[in-house]
Amino acid sequence: MKIPRFYQKLDSYLKPNKVLVIYGPRQVGKTTLLTDYLQKTKLKYRLDSGEDIRIQEILESHDFRKIKDYAQGYELLAIDEAQKIRHVGEGLKIIVDQIPGIYVIATGSSSFDLAGQVGEPLTGRKITLTLYPVAQMELQELYTPFEMRKHLEDFLIYGSYPEVVAETDKKEKTRILTEITSSYLLKDILALDRVKSSKILLDLLRLLAFQIGSEVSLSEISQKIGIDYKTVARYIDLLEKNFVLFMLRGYSRNLRNEMTKKAKYYFFDTGIRNSLIANFNPFELRNDIGILWENFLVMERQKKQSYKTVALNFYFWRTWQQKEIDLIEEREGRLFAYEFKLSGGAREPKSFRKAYPNAEFHVVNRDDYLDFIT
Repeated sequence: MKIPRFYQKLDSYLKPNKVLVIYGPRQVGKTTLLTDYLQKTKLKYRLDSGEDIRIQEILESHDFRKIKDYAQGYELLAIDEAQKIRHVGEGLKIIVDQIPGIYVIATGSSSFDLAGQVGEPLTGRKITLTLYPVAQMELQELYTPFEMRKHLEDFLIYGSYPEVVAETDKKEKTRILTEITSSYLLKDILALDRVKSSKILLDLLRLLAFQIGSEVSLSEISQKIGIDYKTVARYIDLLEKNFVLFMLRGYSRNLRNEMTKKAKYYFFDTGIRNSLIANFNPFELRNDIGILWENFLVMERQKKQSYKTVALNFYFWRTWQQKEIDLIEEREGRLFAYEFKLSGGAREPKSFRKAYPNAEFHVVNRDDYLDFIT
């Protein structure tokens, strides 16, 4: 099954003498997106991998003549796994500065690595796209609304990685997710000299997997896994930048009863979360459906916001009296509050209405969630 991706038409993002940078987690289809585009383009192109030591040597050399000779004669230069090349941004800067009219595409699975390398050298010379696990808005081209609701349980349990979505056998879905989790999930992070232990990272992720939808205390986590507070904070930051975790901060306008110091964390993919805790049980055998539903909707909303480039800020809201709202969006100078219930409704907290009388409040449940995320 070929899954249509939002960025199928890369031509609309390509600009001469700018680098189109495509980020995203491993195994979400960046290479497929790139090769599919190259098969259709009329531009004379060259495709290389950042894992090729010859390409590394050329682009790491900062030798103008050597780099120009490498790229000369092509209209489009495409480099997959570009984060494997040290200081790749400086090499790409030489290409777009020295070869008039050239187009460049670079893909990278590791945001903290590639972004750090391309950010400053390519200031004003790049366009950035982020590719996520398959979004529900992308699946609209394959399924009717009825069919998407029918498959909802699978999306919550097995997530949305392209290979997982395309597979119909549940045992094979489990195998694929286990392989992604064990072989790819932490690969970029563990490549850093500062991170030595995969066990500590996995222990951290498993703790967070059981705390979806709850405020997380970094001090408590540091005590449980036996590392200091600063290291926990640094590891979580790396997991965010590596597209494993998504952080939501508390919203407040400095009202005394609002909680803002702690954050909530969600997994970019619910299938990865379930793989980490080895639980692929169906709905009727689970006690965590509510938090999976919340995680699913938060991330699908994030994908929609990213793909449609909507300017907004995400938060949650909670008071010391345990009144809460799952998601707050700040956009267009207004507040929009969303409570997530798989079925049924929910009442807007009176304290929220009193504090923010002009905010809109909505409940998102199984009946109308597709309107919210597509």
